Amino acid sequence: MPIRRLPPELINRIAAGEVVERPASAVKELVENALDAGASAVEVQADGGGLTRILVADDGAGIPPDELPLAVERHATSKLKPGDDGDYDLLRIATLGFRGEALPSIGSVARLSIASRATGAADAHAIFVDAGAVGAVSPAAFPGPHGARVEVRDLFYATPARLKFMKSERSEALAIGEELKRQAMAHEAVSFTLDLDGRRTLRLPAERPGPEGRLARLSAVMGREFSDNALELDQEREGIRLTGFAGLPTYNRGNAAHQYLFVNGRPVRDRLLQGALRASYADFLARDRHPLAALYVDLDAGLVDVNVHPAKAEVRFRDPGLVRGLIIGALRHALAAAGHRASTTTAGAALGGFRPGGGWTPPPSAQGFSAWRAGGWNPGAAAAAAILPGLAEVSARAEVAWDPPQPGMGEQPGPAEIVDPLDFPLGAARAQVHETYIVAQTRDGVVIVDQHAAHERLVYERMKAEMSNGGVARQALLLPEVVELDPAEAERVAGRAEELAALGLLIEPFGPGAVLVREVPALLGETDAAALVRDIADDLAENGQALALKERLEEVCSTMACHGSVRAGRRLTAPEMNALLRQMEATPHSGQCNHGRPTYVELKLADIERLFGRR
Repeated sequence: MPIRRLPPELINRIAAGEVVERPASAVKELVENALDAGASAVEVQADGGGLTRILVADDGAGIPPDELPLAVERHATSKLKPGDDGDYDLLRIATLGFRGEALPSIGSVARLSIASRATGAADAHAIFVDAGAVGAVSPAAFPGPHGARVEVRDLFYATPARLKFMKSERSEALAIGEELKRQAMAHEAVSFTLDLDGRRTLRLPAERPGPEGRLARLSAVMGREFSDNALELDQEREGIRLTGFAGLPTYNRGNAAHQYLFVNGRPVRDRLLQGALRASYADFLARDRHPLAALYVDLDAGLVDVNVHPAKAEVRFRDPGLVRGLIIGALRHALAAAGHRASTTTAGAALGGFRPGGGWTPPPSAQGFSAWRAGGWNPGAAAAAAILPGLAEVSARAEVAWDPPQPGMGEQPGPAEIVDPLDFPLGAARAQVHETYIVAQTRDGVVIVDQHAAHERLVYERMKAEMSNGGVARQALLLPEVVELDPAEAERVAGRAEELAALGLLIEPFGPGAVLVREVPALLGETDAAALVRDIADDLAENGQALALKERLEEVCSTMACHGSVRAGRRLTAPEMNALLRQMEATPHSGQCNHGRPTYVELKLADIERLFGRR
């Protein structure tokens, strides 16, 4: 069969299949053009799921009439300009669009019209493209002082086969809404509106640039509860800055649909984010629960390649390990700083919403509590809590300075500064209900603690610290096991031998396609070493980190902590209950158990009063 040169119209339709997969793709390209033009307001209208009509209007710089024919010509763009040597640098892209394919691709499969008034121009002009046939530039009406209005009608009518693969109008409309929300989350200083079939479904006013405005925009998109349960991130490492917000572990979802990554203002999808979030929240969430997060990575354009996907949905980092480490480090730091804070939604079914338990002011340093309001707790009685290991420690977070009296020594001289236990974040224990729940009183509310879940987290954190300080004990195999792998997998696993040894797994290369397992973590007991190594190889290929072994060790520690903690049905004394509360205040992540469930619920007095009609 002879080689033929394809006509330009067919070439554009082939390109349209890559750039414009569905109506939401067309909306994405047109909105990015508006943002690149400096728009402060973007309006989108869509009818029939975007297949019948799409309109994107903006107040950007506009297009001069002499450039309108170039705008619909393939590979013509205003986003790139040559350097002093005349070459175009594709490694330093500073705009959202740069390929010059969107408008000609859309025009080749639909009826496209562009009306625009350039900044400072007196008149507006328009151009029309019908299935690749470009019309002449003509004067047009335009409602604003400057900007552009791009209208797409009968999308894919020139390629009927593509229409058969479109989903329902409702599904396509939802996809358009999700795409516009992502763009709005990336540009909080721009206002966005969306009308679907004549009905306004999204209205996002412009917010102030900065963390406050960004959080307000995220709350408008992800739900008002997000702002009450979000942890702010702001970390920088080697010229790469990570900002954004991540949800508390107790504020989670059943899927990963609410995880967003933005690179230099560009919404992208990247497995790097999923792997980093999974690793960061591994201690706090069950495998079927997912955190909410919006992460913004800003770095030099030369350190990231955005020219790897026709739809610009993926990027490649020059140093992905550095970016992943930055994300994990920032998330873990934020989670540790959250302390015992739990999400504000845990009592929503009972009270319809209450405020978070953070933001407290530590009480002054003291040597004892007031005897008449301490719920029976006093320093001398702390020894009674010794029957529960770890519960006798005084809260370091509350900075209560108390040295227990030494045997044979009298009372220490000097006045004791009294502090009221109601001023502690979790208050003073008042009762135990059903031998399972501790009821504590705070200055402005009531706290209900699940004693088993709370102590389970305390024991688990202590075990992790001991494992980190002393290393993981290893158990030698009677007969070393040879694990056959793909040569590339074996090389990846062998390259992480030092990291795996720190986790208790001692391996060494055994030929081009195998590794030899000599020792395994003693915590795992009898384990399938071959299956473990294969899981590690899969994790290394997908996430670049041996998560399987860490997760197994953490699962064992979690199980041991569960069995070694205070059980439901165990009657606690007042000193034990108060010691548990103080330990929770001093232990990071104590607001949730090892499975992501809350360990306590806080009810504000105002909410309780509303239940009884007192407010």
